[in-house]
Order: sequence, then structure tokens, then C-alpha cells
Amino acid sequence: MYVLAFQRLTIEALIDVFYFPIWWYSFGAVKAAEWCFNLLKEGNMNLAPGIWLTNIFVPMFGQYDWQGRIISFLMRVVQIIFRGAALLAWTLVCLALFIIWLVLPLLIGYGFYRSLIKR
Repeated sequence: MYVLAFQRLTIEALIDVFYFPIWWYSFGAVKAAEWCFNLLKEGNMNLAPGIWLTNIFVPMFGQYDWQGRIISFLMRVVQIIFRGAALLAWTLVCLALFIIWLVLPLLIGYGFYRSLIKR
């Protein structure tokens, strides 16, 4: 019984080792891309530059005089610029996380190869 269990565990471990790269770059990459896209959507919901752009000509705090309209417009322009820049930075972070996901096994394999060569 122990021999059969050991044989089965060994075979499954070898199959998992060879299946890992296939999973990592197919199903795992799709899951990682979905996770990064959801992270980007959350960043867009938190920063919401589109809402500020939609309401760019609406006076803030009910100030319908011309001074209130000018100040509201300028404040919204500044908010759109900074929130848009923050969303762009957040997009780059999400993209970097996905690229790290794709490159990480290659870097680990390269490090393992280099450690074998140095000895």
C-alpha cells in the first residue's frame, strides 16, 4: 500500500511540475489579468475623474453667481488633472503587476540556472 501511495504521489508531483508553466501562462495569466483589471476598476471608482468631467460646468455648493462658477470650473479642472494623473499612475502600477506576474517564473528559473552554473 505504501509503495502504491508513494508511486502515485511521485507521478502526480511530476505532472504538476510539468503542468505548472502551462497553467501559469494560460489560466493563471487570465486570472491575473482579471484581478489587475478589477484593481484598475476600483481605482477608477475611487478617483472618478469621469464624474468630475461630467459636472465640470455645474457650480459647486450652489454658488450660481459668476465668481462661484469660475471658481468651481477652475477647481474641477485642477481635480480632473490630478485625478487623471493619479489614475494613469494607478494604471501603470496595475500593468506592472501583470508584467511581474508574467516575468516572475522566468526570473526564478534564471536565478536557479545561475546558481547551478556558479558551483
